[in-house]
Amino acid sequence: MENKSKRIEEIFKQDLSMYLTGRQRVDEQLPDAPDIEEQWAKIGESYLPDAMREFSKYPTVALGWIMFVGMAIAKYWDEDWELYGKVDNLYEYLRDRIDFDHMDDYILDQVLLLDENEHKATSTIVAECAARTYTLLIHQGYEPGTEAAFRGFIAALHQMYLMGAAMELKRLGYHMTQLQ
Repeated sequence: MENKSKRIEEIFKQDLSMYLTGRQRVDEQLPDAPDIEEQWAKIGESYLPDAMREFSKYPTVALGWIMFVGMAIAKYWDEDWELYGKVDNLYEYLRDRIDFDHMDDYILDQVLLLDENEHKATSTIVAECAARTYTLLIHQGYEPGTEAAFRGFIAALHQMYLMGAAMELKRLGYHMTQLQ
């Protein structure tokens, strides 16, 4: 089961990376950001109940909002990790600033400080990433309510989170290159 989860996560990663690289939103070499990755376990665990509640009616919201969270974590990492790294649960910290339904706008406006055009462009990119990931998830043929479907959903959320972080790191001026 674990190998299948790794394979599906790689499918999500490759698709998102290809799409975002083509739109110059991430570099071909994705960032290695252990501080951001280390936050995933707690963020994912806290995010999952909200995502599962939303998934049946709003699957792209359930998938997309975690990408915004990844962006916010990358911004916090760049801004003042000494401070934000001490926050017990960064997902709850973000969500509780407003509410789940409006967390996207809060992150884009109050955390990332995007202007109207970049807010709209980023929302469009996230919506496309969520739709692509949802389509890939559906095409895996998981039977709803099974452990495999649950693991596939978690793999999708994890890659959306990481790609959100990668997008924000690139926007902040970090450029990843392969070591020679």
